[in-house]
Amino acid sequence: MGSVNSTVGTARSCYIEAIQKAKEGKWEEIDELFKAGDEAFNEGHDAHMGLLMKEAEGKSEGVNLLLLHAEDQLMSAEGFKTVALEMIDVYKRLEKLENK
Repeated sequence: MGSVNSTVGTARSCYIEAIQKAKEGKWEEIDELFKAGDEAFNEGHDAHMGLLMKEAEGKSEGVNLLLLHAEDQLMSAEGFKTVALEMIDVYKRLEKLENK
């Protein structure tokens, strides 16, 4: 479960850093950050799905706070990606307006 938390934490950090790069106008760095973030998110998602499959097979030992935390981290990273995409679009529009 630690890998779920660490990988989706990495994904969230990449998405946040992408917003910061957009604010600085460093557009060329954003795609790499999203690529790294998406790879980390997918890795965490796969690990999370494995945990859920064990739960569905009855191999769980009851409610696990670490599993609940992993679920929260996964949803948080997914939300940050959505916000990052929107914020980057706003910064691109602002830059275009400022350059007119």
